[in-house]
Amino acid sequence: MKNIYGFIFLFFLLLFAYSKWGPSIPFSVLSQQKGEPMIVTGEAKVAVTPDIAKVTFGIEETGTSLKQVQESVNKKSNKLTDELEKLGIKEKDIKTTNYSIYPESDYQTPLPKITGYRVSISYEVTIRNFDKINDALIIATNSGANVVGGVNFDISEDVKEEKLDEARAEASAKAKRKAEGLAKAAGVTLGKIINISESTGGDFPIPIALMEKAGSPMAEEPTPADIKPGETELSVTVSLSFEIR
Repeated sequence: MKNIYGFIFLFFLLLFAYSKWGPSIPFSVLSQQKGEPMIVTGEAKVAVTPDIAKVTFGIEETGTSLKQVQESVNKKSNKLTDELEKLGIKEKDIKTTNYSIYPESDYQTPLPKITGYRVSISYEVTIRNFDKINDALIIATNSGANVVGGVNFDISEDVKEEKLDEARAEASAKAKRKAEGLAKAAGVTLGKIINISESTGGDFPIPIALMEKAGSPMAEEPTPADIKPGETELSVTVSLSFEIR
């Protein structure tokens, strides 16, 4: 009997020594307190083809008379917007993004003297029919635009919301299946959903670079650009919080 007690004492003594001075053992513990909800997430992705293109056009001129430069820029701007509307681009899709006036000075003299003015105006044009992108470029340069930006593809709000709704439904279904599987494996019963949250994301195509500060309007129509919008991806992650019974 004494040997048994001695063995038990020795065992606990060694156990104490090992726990105090021995190497640590990694543990991964997942615990949930009573009354806390079970939170699960589901993710879904949908492929979307961009349905709008945005192009930046600008007109920039310099001269000694501010009034003359402004009149010239305004005349070309009106022609540009009129021609774009004739192409079928709506007025709401032609947005002025910048209008600037910069005095140009001669700093070679003791007292700087204004020698002229530079006036510039920029537009962001939304094109919903991709077949008209090349025509819009030709119209812009022939109307006096001497600054042309790149083509940026985007998704209209209606299409974006429609596709996000599809992704939300799929992500929510995945989260529910995950919750049901976990509840079955743990032997618990799911209660009602007490909280829902989501996060969204997406990757967009790289803009297509065009030309900048063209020297003069095009003398002849260029070969139509082979512009392809490709596809982008929208993602939604849905988090559901369930009561546990």
